[in-house]
Amino acid sequence: MGTELKPTWDQLLGSGDWEGLVEPLHPDLQNIILRCGNFSQATLDAFNNDKDSKYVGSSRYGKEGFFDKVVLDSASDYEVKAFLYSASDLGPLSVFVNHPVAGSWDLYSNFIGFIAVTTDDVSKALGRREIYVAWRGTVTGMEWLNDLDIGLASAKELVPTELDPRKVPKIMNGWLNIYHSKNSDSKFVGLSPREQLQKHIDKLINNDYKENLSIIVTGHSLGASLATLSAFDLVENVINKDIRVAAICSASPHVGDQVFVDRVKSYPNLKVFRTFNAHDAVPSVPQTFLLEYKAVGVELIVDNKISPYLKDDVLKAHDLPGVMHVVAGYKGKDKPFELIEGWSYALANKDSDFLKEEYLIPASWWVEKNKGMVRDPQKGWILVQDEPVPET
Repeated sequence: MGTELKPTWDQLLGSGDWEGLVEPLHPDLQNIILRCGNFSQATLDAFNNDKDSKYVGSSRYGKEGFFDKVVLDSASDYEVKAFLYSASDLGPLSVFVNHPVAGSWDLYSNFIGFIAVTTDDVSKALGRREIYVAWRGTVTGMEWLNDLDIGLASAKELVPTELDPRKVPKIMNGWLNIYHSKNSDSKFVGLSPREQLQKHIDKLINNDYKENLSIIVTGHSLGASLATLSAFDLVENVINKDIRVAAICSASPHVGDQVFVDRVKSYPNLKVFRTFNAHDAVPSVPQTFLLEYKAVGVELIVDNKISPYLKDDVLKAHDLPGVMHVVAGYKGKDKPFELIEGWSYALANKDSDFLKEEYLIPASWWVEKNKGMVRDPQKGWILVQDEPVPET
């Protein structure tokens, strides 16, 4: 299938394993990868990492108007239905790491993602309802510790109890720790990220929406691992075979073993797509002689060196804005780099320093103006952060 043909929505979500859509890169698939990259970036742009803030560790923005505030393209086409939170407690490891985001709003949790849907008007026009789940990449010290917890652990809680133990997938322990994390002292993580996700998705597909549904799960780095894991979990435990689920991931590390890969492949309605930079080491880890990790899904490997805008800096190869920049200009292996209309090269420096100096774009330019403080005519300077509200 070449770029001259219009793929169906199911094909864009992997019904044919994206055959003929990757090389050359079909513009419709390119748009989905970029959209998912933008959703992944939104989780980082919204995360309050200001340790002096009362609301550090939360989303700066509430669900209403979220996409406008992170300046998402076509922001009015989507609405956030729920936020996802992970527990900050590492159990025994907590004695070694102080909680890095201990704001007074909640000492035990961090904003780690969201669930969004296409609006009623957009869904009606498309003839389908798109559900997006976006997971945030690594920010906190405790998440970094989980990133390093590379032992393979049984995923028996995600599969039927009667399954032959030899057929139970093994998944990196750090990913499972975050996915199952909870803390009964918190208003936000009394349920684990897994339980929050299942609760909200079950409501969306069984109570809220009855039209043609599909679920796209996305994330970058840690978020990509959680996207792959949670997409598998949804198909395994929550949804029926009529709902297509695609994990569209950026710079994903390995998630599990060959048993996990085989079980993912056993579901026709579940597909995984991995985009990453050829110079990024993260998508090839963890891997040791003793731990048999295997990659899962279809891959699009891009190379930052094809862009005339970017520095030749392998240390930036993992950055999400850089990966999306290259995807936005990628047409195929033997085709010249050309950014799609409307994609600004300045985004490559959004939270990094990847652009060549001659473009005069400040490094890491995405910052919250005045740390969220605004001047009110009556009250003076006040904080306008949206206060986190527990899900009901």
